[in-house]
Amino acid sequence: MKAIYTLLFCVLLLSCGETKKDDGKKYLPDSNGNLNTLSVVVDNMLWEDNIGENIRKIFAAPLNGLPTDEPMYDVRQIPPQVFDGFAARSRIVLKIEKGDVESTTKMLHEAYAKPQTVVVVAGKTDKEIIAQLTENKYKILDAFNKEEVKENLRRINLSLMDDKAMEDKLGITIDIPSAYRIGKAEDDFFWIRKSLSNTKTIDLMLYEVPIETISKGDSTIVDIVKMRNKITKEKILGEDGIYMAVEEAYAPSLFTTIIDNKPAYEVRGMWDMQGYSMGGPFITYAIEDKINNRYLVADGYVYAPSLPKRDYVFELEAMIKSIVIN
Repeated sequence: MKAIYTLLFCVLLLSCGETKKDDGKKYLPDSNGNLNTLSVVVDNMLWEDNIGENIRKIFAAPLNGLPTDEPMYDVRQIPPQVFDGFAARSRIVLKIEKGDVESTTKMLHEAYAKPQTVVVVAGKTDKEIIAQLTENKYKILDAFNKEEVKENLRRINLSLMDDKAMEDKLGITIDIPSAYRIGKAEDDFFWIRKSLSNTKTIDLMLYEVPIETISKGDSTIVDIVKMRNKITKEKILGEDGIYMAVEEAYAPSLFTTIIDNKPAYEVRGMWDMQGYSMGGPFITYAIEDKINNRYLVADGYVYAPSLPKRDYVFELEAMIKSIVIN
């Protein structure tokens, strides 16, 4: 009988999801959830009113550079009274607190599970909460993106492609899943591909250009588009003179970011084949490598007609953000 009571106690202890060992340290359960899925903990009435509308406007907004509207995050609402146990283990969480509290935005890491990023937005009124969301949206989006990139790379690192050839030629390391293969390898150019079916693919180009190729200022995006068009025309040339180019009808977006502690340009847009009916999204990163007087360019693109493309582009983003210049 004593053994049965002991067993029941152990089961109850484990079911709590959070335990402590003799050293007093807290041990959390693993987080869960699909990539790019955001749990929003908010009262039902607030979700259906202005606060919910503003949350959806920020976090479910269409992602830049896709041919059809796909949300930045798949958003699921959870009422506070049921935010416990499995529900509290979501990897990225936005928690709304309304009441007699200070108007603030707090970022918590591994509050209920690991790894996990929880953002708590609080205020006395709807207006204060909406103001906090608006004022801090880019910081919040950046925090969630970093958590999701980290999780994507964790999954990628379960089975990696050998990147020694790229390390030798380009002086970099990069995490690429073993499902990819090298389609073309030259001294300063690599074309890496993953088949989604007989015709659908995810592709990544890695190459370097002299640092003067891209100027800083109003012409930056023009220089990057010109550079990309030159590379794709020379390196990804199809039959009968068909070649890839940035789609002129869709203006690409330019952002700045940091990769391997180095400044980088990020460009998102659409590509199409000149002379043939093919197209899709691309994402280009030009990483400034002053020591080697170059830009290291990582350029990913997707051809997957009739399929959602957000998560494919995100896989490319995560791979590129793993780059380390040796």
